[in-house]
Amino acid sequence: MKDSTNRFDVIVIGSGISGGWAAKEFCEKGLKTLVLERGKDVKHIKDYPTAYKDPWEFDHHNRVSLATRNENPIASKCYAYQEDAMHFFTSDKEQEYIQEKPFDWIRGYQVGGKSLTWARQVQRWSDHDFEGPARDGFAVDWPIRYADIAPWYSYVERFIGVSGNKDGHPAMPDGEFLPAFELNAVERMIQDKLPKKYADRRVIAGRCAHITDPQEVHIQQGRTKCQNRTLCQRGCLFGGYFSSNASTLPWAEKTGNLTLKPNTLVETIIYDPDTQKAKGVQVINTADNSTTEYFAKIIFVNASALASNLILLNSTSDRFPNGLGNDSGVLGKYVAFHNYRGSLGGSLEGFEDFYYYGRRPTQPLIPNFRNVKKQETDFLRGYASFFSAYRPRGIWSEEQVGAKFKDSLTEVGGWGVGMMMQGETIPKESNHVRLSTELKDKYGLPQLITSVGYDENDDKSTQDFLEQGAEMLEYIGVKNIYTHNSQQNPGLDIHEMGGARMGNDPMTSILNKWNQIHACKNVFVTDGACMTSTGTQNPSLTYMALTARAANYAMEELKKGNL
Repeated sequence: MKDSTNRFDVIVIGSGISGGWAAKEFCEKGLKTLVLERGKDVKHIKDYPTAYKDPWEFDHHNRVSLATRNENPIASKCYAYQEDAMHFFTSDKEQEYIQEKPFDWIRGYQVGGKSLTWARQVQRWSDHDFEGPARDGFAVDWPIRYADIAPWYSYVERFIGVSGNKDGHPAMPDGEFLPAFELNAVERMIQDKLPKKYADRRVIAGRCAHITDPQEVHIQQGRTKCQNRTLCQRGCLFGGYFSSNASTLPWAEKTGNLTLKPNTLVETIIYDPDTQKAKGVQVINTADNSTTEYFAKIIFVNASALASNLILLNSTSDRFPNGLGNDSGVLGKYVAFHNYRGSLGGSLEGFEDFYYYGRRPTQPLIPNFRNVKKQETDFLRGYASFFSAYRPRGIWSEEQVGAKFKDSLTEVGGWGVGMMMQGETIPKESNHVRLSTELKDKYGLPQLITSVGYDENDDKSTQDFLEQGAEMLEYIGVKNIYTHNSQQNPGLDIHEMGGARMGNDPMTSILNKWNQIHACKNVFVTDGACMTSTGTQNPSLTYMALTARAANYAMEELKKGNL
């Protein structure tokens, strides 16, 4: 099957947040682009089966049945895995893997990937983050700095729609913002009071990929204002939040240059020793297990961090016996993630005459304040602190049935304040993934072995967050403070990164500053696998910006005849 119908200018592996952006960029510039997605097709609006449902219309009141939970002990740990959205999560049996250390791999194999279910928080990195490894002596130096990616952050933000304020915070640079979601009265009090004691700790409104004031580019996409429903994991009928399904994929499709093939699992990238480039991919049709080859001048790998590592590791040849581009031997190594283990909260007296309206899809945050200007703790790097103040519905009633109980539900209770950490972890060679030489999955591919765990640095960071968080809450007047270490497994943060990291030296990294494989110039990796370190920010905005930047570089190189 090597006829012209199998030949394209570009092949994009994966249709999620970064794959959708690659498709948009290439199709918009006139390149015939094939997007391969191993999961089912999902069309915007049409394939959101629970979007209109009320709570009582679900068989289990939007809870997961015991039978489903027992069948999916990993996927069901995710906060969004409920009756209204579990069809957007990959079942545990669909892709078995081997946990050498406990690791909860949350996957969303369908057109749009996890862009349908992500938490939609988007913050820029700063030079502090890009310079971290070189300054602090871990991992390898990033081959780029903030100035290299800043214009691409802007480019992406204007298209996807990001709400936020111009805060002037050096740890989280300002972007191209739509109006921010408002803080409530208690959060504004905390925003005002906290810096009076802690000069390095400022509260900013959460920055999220939700449209609060539609611009012409959003209207052209067919998207409109966020309705504050916070039913995002069901798929948004309004396109109020960014997803590949509502935004980049339809944009690519309308050019006439997109070919999208769901239910198509990429088995391997085919290397041509004569040209010293990749010439295409071999795929498996997941419906009938038939195999096909597709060919292109440029290949973008965007299958999600660990899935991209799996594909690269499985793409062996005489030239690359240990995985495509793996001359350095670091492919699959230096995997890192975000540390979410710490949370705390308590109650706050007063403010009973203040209310708030609507369901806000984001929450305020305190950007990282640890080890920013100097190394001040006995652990490396730091954490961002998300928090919110809220009033629970219903006041306490001794009656559990009857008129008094029903009347109590019409009142709101007192105020509570909660906090959670998003901590940076340090990439280590021992934290890695590799392929099993013995066990295969249902499609005959080697199972992935995950060997990723916490270390002493993570323990110290978690404890510091709990101590500092409790101290801050006590200062602002919170009572009955509790702290909690969830001890959750790595992976449940759903922010795994690395394995095919960027770097300046081909002998210590897989990718160069353009996300291009050092030793195979027409293959690019722009999803989480490319990350050299993790920062304390949510990573998806950086994936999108890197993808747009790399795609435009690839097109320039193609014009010059270098690809």
